[in-house]
Amino acid sequence: MNNSPQPSAAASCLSAVPSSVEVLNSECFCISLDTQALRKALESEIGEPGLFELIQQRCPYLFATRPVFLAHEHMLRMARVVRAVESVVALPAYRDAVLAAAPAIAQHHPGGARGVFFGYDFHVTEGSFGLIEINTNAGGAMLNAVMARAHRACCATVGDLLPPPATADAFEEEIVAMFRNEWLLCGHDRPLRSIAIVDENPEQQYLYPEFLLFQRLFQRHGLKAVIAAPTAFSLRGGVLWHADLAIDLVYNRLTDFSLAEPASATLREAYLANAMVLTPDPQAHALYADKRNLALFSNGTRLQDLGVAQEIQDVLLASIPHTEIVDAQHAERLWNDRRHLFFKPFAGFGGRAAYRGDKLTQRVWQEILAGGYVAQALVAPGGRVVSNETPAQVLKFDLRAYAYNGQVQWVAARLYQGQTTNFRTPGGGFAPVYEGPLDGPAGFARLVG
Repeated sequence: MNNSPQPSAAASCLSAVPSSVEVLNSECFCISLDTQALRKALESEIGEPGLFELIQQRCPYLFATRPVFLAHEHMLRMARVVRAVESVVALPAYRDAVLAAAPAIAQHHPGGARGVFFGYDFHVTEGSFGLIEINTNAGGAMLNAVMARAHRACCATVGDLLPPPATADAFEEEIVAMFRNEWLLCGHDRPLRSIAIVDENPEQQYLYPEFLLFQRLFQRHGLKAVIAAPTAFSLRGGVLWHADLAIDLVYNRLTDFSLAEPASATLREAYLANAMVLTPDPQAHALYADKRNLALFSNGTRLQDLGVAQEIQDVLLASIPHTEIVDAQHAERLWNDRRHLFFKPFAGFGGRAAYRGDKLTQRVWQEILAGGYVAQALVAPGGRVVSNETPAQVLKFDLRAYAYNGQVQWVAARLYQGQTTNFRTPGGGFAPVYEGPLDGPAGFARLVG
């Protein structure tokens, strides 16, 4: 984490009047993460003593030192893609086709919960654009709200471009309203009273600090909140209990997407008995996050057969890289084309068991051919120069649009080295995104929210 902005960078950035966000991502070092401001945001404004030290010890590369710049037109395009995906998912023909191949529990949908914090992940450069995947329990939203309070500029001129703290405050209010809305959509008349943030061994999770931030946020808004493993619950009298606390809603951060593991047995029983609201739920994962859906979204014939409107087809086919389910019958073709492909498991997450084709070994290739994988055309990630030293340090980045009910709530970047995002890269991690037209510094600094 960088302790302070670099004073020498401001003059060069402003005097150059960059003509595109690509130049800003290469040459602008005016804004950086201020660790003291981050400490204050975590411990004073958020009210979580010791959280800064926990992050420093456990995940020192959680927050990137530099922001990422993005053209306004690309921001608009991401929002169009989110709306296009939502419109297809709403079609009965799509739902029937996808759920027929999903686990049986995905057929169960007891209420109207839409699913919180969908994450639409994009690779965007000046010359390419692609939605590479959708996640239904995307992490990082609260961390990004805190980080928005901790970026500083090296001079007043650039500092005036930074957004006010009210931007992050408004996002946090929207988060609480989203959870309350999930409760109401499931037909409950009384107010939401309690939330359980659930993940396997939560204290050991890399993003455990975010669980603490969510807990404090909920508590500040009058909600009882616990952080617990799925085994910490009991079902009694048609109510889900955590010790002596009746749980209204479970904020699901599990990667056991169909609640099939033995540890998830109580949650599974409670969900099927409609004893609580689960968000996001197994049906949401099946409809959005299963990687096989990308093969459908990027296939014009399939979209046409489902009755998708032409203008929606145009958006999806221009924005989602061609994806196909790996079939051993096409092994020779896929192997020959592997340098242009990325291979992902159907229910993959966090880049696990995902492989760039040019890095494949024969052992891994045989595992992929055994089934359960898609092959996706490569779309290059963006690049961000994070220091003005020689040689320059260049990190890759992807963009995550957090969305609810088809609307983008917040956009963040993740900076990294390697095949996929990993939060193990010095200078990397979550980064704020500033958008604007291509007319230089005066037009770019509005934090997306």
